[in-house]
Amino acid sequence: MDFEYSAKVKELREKLISFMDENVYPIEEERDRFLEDPANLWTPWPGGEAIKQKARAAGLWNLFLPHEYEPFSPGLTNLEYAPLAEQMGRVLGASEYFNCAAPDTGNMEILAKYGTPDQQQCWLKPLLDGEIKSAYVMTEPEVASSDATNIETSIVADGDEYVINGCKWWISGAMDPRCKVYILLGRTPDPDRQRHQQHSQIIIPADTPGIEIVRPLHVIGALHSPGGHCEIRFTDVRVPRENLLLGEGRGFEIAQGRLGPGRIHHCMRVVGMAQRALELMCKRADERVAFGRKLSDQGSIRQDIARSFCEIEQARLLTLKAAAAMDLYGNKVAKDLIAAIKIVAPQMAQTVADRAMQVHGAIGFSKDFPLATIFATARYLRMADGPDEVHMAQLGKLKIAEHAGARR
Repeated sequence: MDFEYSAKVKELREKLISFMDENVYPIEEERDRFLEDPANLWTPWPGGEAIKQKARAAGLWNLFLPHEYEPFSPGLTNLEYAPLAEQMGRVLGASEYFNCAAPDTGNMEILAKYGTPDQQQCWLKPLLDGEIKSAYVMTEPEVASSDATNIETSIVADGDEYVINGCKWWISGAMDPRCKVYILLGRTPDPDRQRHQQHSQIIIPADTPGIEIVRPLHVIGALHSPGGHCEIRFTDVRVPRENLLLGEGRGFEIAQGRLGPGRIHHCMRVVGMAQRALELMCKRADERVAFGRKLSDQGSIRQDIARSFCEIEQARLLTLKAAAAMDLYGNKVAKDLIAAIKIVAPQMAQTVADRAMQVHGAIGFSKDFPLATIFATARYLRMADGPDEVHMAQLGKLKIAEHAGARR
């Protein structure tokens, strides 16, 4: 299995690293101070648009979009995108500068793969151009949404329209004033269809009457402005029938096409987060003296650094293997590897960040370093796109079915 980067990827990676050095790391603290100021709540950092324009001019734009959607992107495979996403992941939120941020990436993939020409012109083009943002509307407060067949929000046909009613929460990005469109998963029940054909996905403009933002939600004490995560109520929300994606009862088909890439993109980025935490841990250990010795001379510190290196390398290689399998065999065949890396990578990054925080001492828990943010991000990514337990249950079921009847 050859994971050597191609000449194209090497060039893009070096260009991306230089771009981050020149445009992203220098403004990280300034941006974070702006976004954490209560006076700026739900207001995008003003400097972001200039960086986006530079990234687009440099050809570092829509890097995530699969190769079959050229000329909208450089035409990369999942394996080629992985080392680029890793670099973006080193700074939380940096993916947006390259138009590679969730949930927009998943929504663009949905519209590119399943949207009609009119839907693509109306919503995909402005998303690809970075003119608007979007939200994916799935999780609900009243049901265990890790089992998506529980989703109750109704999508009911009424003449030339569909009427949507229900309550959703943990809707990422919806608080951002640039969010102009939702893609919603809801129930379109039909007694003649099986369980996994009872749901559909539909496009809803964010300014449609009947949509109420109930409240923003804190994530481990943070609001994640400007996009945030919120609870939304839909009351008799009407949209044209042509806003339905692909057809009634095909919601899970669309969801599986979206979630595979989305899950592995998270893993690519958290490898970058963990790598940065390791680098900071090494630097701190070499600079600090306690009880007459550098921290780097302490055996326990060396062990933490060694373990962290091993765990990052393991996660990186599994991420690349999963990405390669997606490219070669498709998301469905690669679902075991996608599940495996979604289990492994966020927990790994959380563990590495925890060690790095400990090496830094009290300042590791502050905003002076990105370690606490990396720790918290890795922790909630163990829930995003499905909790660890669901991925482990599904992966275990797959492996049992594969090996239970195998010859010894």
